[in-house]
Amino acid sequence: MDRETFWDIVERARRAAGRETVTAEGADVVARHLVAELSVLSPAAIVGFEQAYDDVTEEGWRWDLWAAAYLMRGGCSDDGFDYFRGWLVAQGRAVWERAVADPDSLAGAGVDPDDDAVECEAVLSAAGDAYAQATGGGTDAFWEALDAADRAAPVQAPADPAGEDFDFDDDEQMRARLPRLSAIYRPVE
Repeated sequence: MDRETFWDIVERARRAAGRETVTAEGADVVARHLVAELSVLSPAAIVGFEQAYDDVTEEGWRWDLWAAAYLMRGGCSDDGFDYFRGWLVAQGRAVWERAVADPDSLAGAGVDPDDDAVECEAVLSAAGDAYAQATGGGTDAFWEALDAADRAAPVQAPADPAGEDFDFDDDEQMRARLPRLSAIYRPVE
């Protein structure tokens, strides 16, 4: 599946959700609509969506975006960063692309700074859930189909995030790299 089709499906799910998505609950609603959008597609198209999702979220496999997630979530593990990127996909293409280009742009995303639940694990499982619905089988069949598709067109994902690694607990570095987010999440006292 190409990038345009991927984002068209995400945007349809966002429109169907019909509400603000900046909260974790709103992103979960988008994920449920994403499952509905995907479940009417062929199994191969659902697998293609997952491959496109992997390609898109790999763009966000960056230290600076992880630092933004760390600020916004009050800390961020490996899994937490995956869930954060799921939440970010649920925000739509425009927010995603701005955040990847400039993670500090998330300062204007309308997130309540007291809500550190900027995550959406449900987006990560949307394709598997849709595949199970579409085929009447379980998610194991989805993972097998995805594995077969990935073997047919292998892609080597980078082991480490792109960009320069730095200490997320160093306030000075965070303020220098993400000044707007730092002003919201780590104000100078």
